Amino acid sequence: MTNDRLSQDESLRLKALFEMATDGIITMNKYGVIENVNRAAGELFGYTPDELRGQKVNILMAEYDRTHHDEYLERYQRTHVPHIIGIGREVTGRCKDGREFPLRLAVSEVRLDSGILYTGMLHDLSSFKLAQKRVEDLNRNLEDKVRERTAELRRREEDLRLALGKERELNELKSRFLSMASHEFKTPLSTVLSSIELIELYRDSAQQPKRERHIHRIKDAVGQLIEILNDFLSLSQLEQGEVPFRPQTVNLRSILSSSIESSEGQFSEGQEISLRVDRAPDNIVTDPKLLRHALINLISNAAKYSPGDGRIEVGVSGEADRVSISVRDYGIGIPEEDQAYLFDRFFRARNVENIKGSGLGLNIVSHYTKLLHGELEFTSELGTGSTFTLRLPIQPDHGTTD
Repeated sequence: MTNDRLSQDESLRLKALFEMATDGIITMNKYGVIENVNRAAGELFGYTPDELRGQKVNILMAEYDRTHHDEYLERYQRTHVPHIIGIGREVTGRCKDGREFPLRLAVSEVRLDSGILYTGMLHDLSSFKLAQKRVEDLNRNLEDKVRERTAELRRREEDLRLALGKERELNELKSRFLSMASHEFKTPLSTVLSSIELIELYRDSAQQPKRERHIHRIKDAVGQLIEILNDFLSLSQLEQGEVPFRPQTVNLRSILSSSIESSEGQFSEGQEISLRVDRAPDNIVTDPKLLRHALINLISNAAKYSPGDGRIEVGVSGEADRVSISVRDYGIGIPEEDQAYLFDRFFRARNVENIKGSGLGLNIVSHYTKLLHGELEFTSELGTGSTFTLRLPIQPDHGTTD
């Protein structure tokens, strides 16, 4: 077989490979002019091979690369520093109809006697990018589900934590109640029982003063029990929303005077109380019953935790659209470490163990204050005394009934 025949066969084989390749193949000269195109390349861009031969290769490129392609070629031929030739990279192709798509481009350089020939191998990445996007979407959805699941688990954990907290709080309340009940019920009941037993022994008329003394003790003990039961009843009604707010116009000085008078039964011999009114309005709109209950409780507490000759001061002052009522005592004060729990149910400070009380009074006052649309504050120093301040609107926002 002659050399010409061998050369012809080799040429046919190369042509067959060129046309049968599934990836696009384009050859171009050093000026970027297309010399040959296989069928796959034409189909890739929507052209026939004849439409592409003789065209500048940048016709197949997106806007930026199309305008800079000649610069790329000139720079490579001048510096021989490759940016794509012999390296390959992902680029954007442009079809005949203007549609752009991702492709992988690998360019090789061949130096022939007739000049430089560049060959570009083009692989469509559209299916790969679509699959990649689907994977990214799946990953994103999975991450979203993981975040949602994590948030749900955290919510459940928080609900469980709150439930455990409520259970601990309930157990603590039970413990406080049992401690309070064992003391506050047991003491007056023991007093009643012992006094009755003694009265039975005092049969002579000469022993009448002793009988009267024990009758008085019985009445006092029963009064303590009634007071505790009233606190329980008030708390139950407040927490069930059964205590209404019925505002009306009331004379401030009058309600203060009646509250002080109603509290005098709690005063020890020698205790004194004073009232000072400073630039306060004559009348305010509020619920007189709730306000009176709150003030009686605060004044009674001041007397209870003050010494026998202690002084109690009630002060009133006006502040724009609000009025402040303060009750100050110079008694035992509240330990700093107990002050955060002062308005909790059944809570009693550690320095009042020998003073009667249910631990409900200030909790009830706190409820009354909210119903009155007010604020309750206090300051206290151990061994010096305490001041409780009730701040109320002169007129509630939602209307009144006279």
